[in-house]
Amino acid sequence: MGMGEAVSATLAIGLGCRSGVAVEAVLALVKTALSRTEGRPLALFTAAEKENEPALTAAAAVLGLPLVFVPRRDLEAAADRAVTRSERVVALFGVPSVAETAALAGAGPDGRLVLPRISADGVTCAIAATGGTT
Repeated sequence: MGMGEAVSATLAIGLGCRSGVAVEAVLALVKTALSRTEGRPLALFTAAEKENEPALTAAAAVLGLPLVFVPRRDLEAAADRAVTRSERVVALFGVPSVAETAALAGAGPDGRLVLPRISADGVTCAIAATGGTT
């Protein structure tokens, strides 16, 4: 409690990617995203449909972070808080942005985007901060 609440923000890192993306692309984008925010990474979050994407699993291992596969219903529940919309992603996943909705779902119902979706080399990344009540 007090004035230093933002200092200890916990960050949910949301990821989306094209099939077969390189682990180096995932790592580079996550590092870029983290350099634009402040806080402690909680985990990487992505759509459950990405469970067989080796680059995401490898990136989580390199970063030493858990990789959480978010069910579609949880992505959909966070969709109204997303700020980016890709019609291609809507057609494939039913949400406006996999990265943003995964980050928001990971951050919980009071989470807020601190870095909207950025993309490079077939990877998308967004970061949400948890509600910060702990």
